[in-house]
Amino acid sequence: MIHPVPEYATEGELAARYSDMKTVLQVPWMGVVTMAFAHYPSFFGELWRGLRPLCASQPFVDAVGELRNFCEENVLALNPPALGERLAKNGYGGREIDNIRAMIEIFSHGNFPYLMIATLTRSLLLGGKFGGASDSAPVFEGRHAPGVAQPFVLMERHHADAPTQGVYDDIMATLGLPFVNTDYRALARWPSYFDLAWSDLKSSAVTAPHRALSDQVFARALELAGGLPNPGGFTAEALQKAAEQDAPLAEIRSVTELFHYLLPELVVNVAFFRAQLLRGA
Repeated sequence: MIHPVPEYATEGELAARYSDMKTVLQVPWMGVVTMAFAHYPSFFGELWRGLRPLCASQPFVDAVGELRNFCEENVLALNPPALGERLAKNGYGGREIDNIRAMIEIFSHGNFPYLMIATLTRSLLLGGKFGGASDSAPVFEGRHAPGVAQPFVLMERHHADAPTQGVYDDIMATLGLPFVNTDYRALARWPSYFDLAWSDLKSSAVTAPHRALSDQVFARALELAGGLPNPGGFTAEALQKAAEQDAPLAEIRSVTELFHYLLPELVVNVAFFRAQLLRGA
């Protein structure tokens, strides 16, 4: 069971922490992973205290960029079917397709910092470590995220028509998800596009090569996380102590494990969506 704390339900210190996290990661939304962590206030407070200096650093930005490149280069071997011509035949204009691309780009960028955070969190709760106690790291200057001019609108289940709700059910059943990720709810704003995109992805998601790529992304994230510096002096002991103030450690470990295993598949799936709409495809 997870208990995500939505942005609209926050106030005071937690609202400020959410805002700060989005600013540092340069994302327009709080991932379900961090909203689920926020259900445990001491744990989440210590987590962000320890990770904030790292997440604002050049090495972190470089690592998540490398992980993204690894995923998007390798997803092409899955041969995602091109969608552009099919969408055009269904009446989609160039501007509409560009809007879909822009939405995918937001998640293509933003999911990887969340995956790295989940990887580091899970490792620390299991007693792992990264970097050194007195590491320093240069702060990243500038912008690494895409523009967010594209309206960020989610098609919640209670807003969706029956066919879209059916797609949501199919996604959860096929991928073994306990919820529908933000990414899918954002792309379902274009229902006819999303139905086509998911149909192609579903055919790939159940194959061994697709699952193998998810495993490779999982392993690469662990490798990259282990090589990061630790400018916040973050320790397993401090995070475990904070977690135990909120709930049994096993409960919080199970939450971190859920996202540590789900996010690699999600980034592969979003990379698949992106490849379907590569220009010229």
